[in-house]
Amino acid sequence: MSPVMTVTLPEAVRSATADLDGPTHYFDFGGPADGPPIVAVHGLGGAAWNWAAVAPLLTERCRLLAIDLAGHGRTAAAGRRTTVGANRRLLDRFLREVVGEPVVLMGNSMGGAISLLEAAASPDLVRGLVLVDPALPRPALAPIDPRVAATFAMMSLPGLGEAALNRRRRRRTPEQQVRETLALCCVDPSRIPPEVLALGIALTEEKYGQPAGPGDFLDAARSLVRMLARSRRFRATMARVAAPVLLIHGDADRLVSLRVAQAVAEANPRWRFEIARGIGHVPQLEAPDWTAELVLDWLDSLDSVTSVSSSSTR
Repeated sequence: MSPVMTVTLPEAVRSATADLDGPTHYFDFGGPADGPPIVAVHGLGGAAWNWAAVAPLLTERCRLLAIDLAGHGRTAAAGRRTTVGANRRLLDRFLREVVGEPVVLMGNSMGGAISLLEAAASPDLVRGLVLVDPALPRPALAPIDPRVAATFAMMSLPGLGEAALNRRRRRRTPEQQVRETLALCCVDPSRIPPEVLALGIALTEEKYGQPAGPGDFLDAARSLVRMLARSRRFRATMARVAAPVLLIHGDADRLVSLRVAQAVAEANPRWRFEIARGIGHVPQLEAPDWTAELVLDWLDSLDSVTSVSSSSTR
């Protein structure tokens, strides 16, 4: 195995840990103290570094924090569950005890589902919601990538999922694992800024050197599959979200079909829906400029609505 790379963070980024029934790591990407706070939530198998490409473009006007969910990144499970529900409760504590004020939640993939659940459960904490290719129930006849279907079917089987992930860990270096994942998630991984890719590889190598089995990841993956299978319950949860929502989706997403986002947008006409053309599952990495411009424009519209509402109540 090659030596572990040194993790060098950009100068403006602070690595911090909060005790939330165990150490919970997050990156504070900075931004103006009086700017609107955004808390970013990564997807299954991802980590807080997944927001490093879009962060410098948002922190000119916003304060951005990105959490490592339990069992991901620098947040070890430490006896905690890593299911969708458990990580939703962890996010809730993070918002209450670390941030301490209402935020805009920005979630990708599984992190989008968790953010949506949090917005429904704790509307007092969420003033806005940005869903970036969120993992949501699939409508009937929506296409599914054969490789993705096979992977999740394998992970769902006790014993087989553990064996497959252990085999991948033995046969792939951390860099290979990162590059393979990004090849699945992106149309063109070369669009990711090289310094962000290097950070992701270094952080993965750091985690690779720590004792860990596949259980934490599979606990999260299997709970996500179970949640998405209960589509009626999840759609009822979506209907309870009162906060304004920006829904972003790459039209070339192989993990979550564009049809999923289109069906959700049709069912929620109050939400703003934008499509990233020629982009995959992680627009915040593959198209950070487009993503940041869209988020900032949407935040401006939120501020305008707030100003109008305040004026009308005087």
